[in-house]
Amino acid sequence: MFELCKEEGHARRGIFTSAHGTAQTPAFMNVGTQAAIKGGLSARDLKALGCQIFLANTYHLYLRPGDDVIRTMGGLHQFMDWDGPILTDSGGFQVFSLSGLRKLTEEGVLFASHIDGARIFLSPERSMEIQWNLGSDVAMAFDECVANPSERDYVEASSARTVRWLARCRQEWRRLKNLPQSLNPEQQLFGINQGGVYSDLRVKNMREIAQLELDGYAIGGLAVGEETSVMYEIIEAVEPYMPKKKPRYLMGVGTPANILEGVARGVDLFDCVMPARNARHGKLFTWEGSINIKNEKYKLDEEPVDKECDCPVCRRYSRAYLRHLFKAGEILALRLAVAHNLYFYNTLMKKIRAALDEGTFDSFYKRNIERLDRKL
Repeated sequence: MFELCKEEGHARRGIFTSAHGTAQTPAFMNVGTQAAIKGGLSARDLKALGCQIFLANTYHLYLRPGDDVIRTMGGLHQFMDWDGPILTDSGGFQVFSLSGLRKLTEEGVLFASHIDGARIFLSPERSMEIQWNLGSDVAMAFDECVANPSERDYVEASSARTVRWLARCRQEWRRLKNLPQSLNPEQQLFGINQGGVYSDLRVKNMREIAQLELDGYAIGGLAVGEETSVMYEIIEAVEPYMPKKKPRYLMGVGTPANILEGVARGVDLFDCVMPARNARHGKLFTWEGSINIKNEKYKLDEEPVDKECDCPVCRRYSRAYLRHLFKAGEILALRLAVAHNLYFYNTLMKKIRAALDEGTFDSFYKRNIERLDRKL
C-alpha cells in the first residue's frame, strides 16, 4: 500500500496505493469538506489542476446529506464523480471545534449539530460506520484534538483515551470491511498521534499506536494555537518512532513553507483548507510569496498572478481582471482564485517530488523556503 522509493535526509519519496489508484508522495490532499471544493470546482477540474487525493469530512457528510444517502447513491466516489483516492477525516477535529456544544465521555462525544442544534452522539464505532458507508479509501481513526496549550494532566489523559479509542476503531473497522455489502473492502485505516505540545507524551502515544500495525499514521493536534517552531519540534520528536514503511500524514498543515518544512522532517501527506479559503478572500500564492489581489496596486496590473505559474488562470488573465472580479463581487473571482491556489499547491508538491527524484531536495529547500514564506 506504500512504497518508500527514496530518501534524502529525512525527506521521503514514495508511492501510495489505494483501491482507487495511486498517488505520488509527498502529496497535498485537496480538502472538499462536503464532497466539493468551495469555489465552484468540479472533480474533473481538480484532476486538471493536479489533484491526486481528495479529502472529505465524516462529520459534515453525516449531517448533510447523510452517510446513508451517500451509501444508497453508490458511495462517495460515485456520488461526486471522483475516481481517485479519497481520505475521510473522522470528525474528531470538528467535534473539538464545537467545544462549547459538546460533552465528552469514555464512550464518545455528545454534541449539538451546528446546523440545527440536534443532539448527536459520535463514537469510535459510529465514526467507522459512517466512513464505511462513504466507501472512502482511507478512514481516519476517531480521536480528540486538544487546544494548544492545554494542561499537561488533561493532555495525558486525552492522549491515553485516543489510544483506547483507536483500538476500538480498528476492531469495528475490521468487522465492517469484511461484511459482504462493503462498498470498499480494501479501505485502509490510519491512526492519529496526539499529545499536545508535550514531546514525551507524543513519543509515548506514537510508540503505542505503532504497535497496532495500521495502514498509515498521522500527526494530529498541531497548527491549533502553538507557535510554528513548536510544531516543527513535535514533528522531529515523533518522526523517529513512526513506522518507516507506512505513509506519514501531517493533518491540517498548512502554508507552502510549512509543507516544505514538513517534507524536510519526513512527512508524506498534507491537507489544509488554506489554499481554497485564502483564495476566496483574494489571497493568492506565488513563487515570490503571497499577494492580496484586491489591493489597489493591482488595478492596472497587466501581469499574471505569477509569472512562474502556467495554470489556466495565469495563462489567460491579468491581475487587474482578477481584482476587478473580486471588487465587483463576481462568482468567477472565487473559481479562478481557488483554481490558481490549488494548482500552485499541487505544482509545489510536483517540484518537491522532482527534486527528491534528482537528489536535489536540499538545494530546492534552501532556494525556496524564504521566498515562499513572504507576503508581498
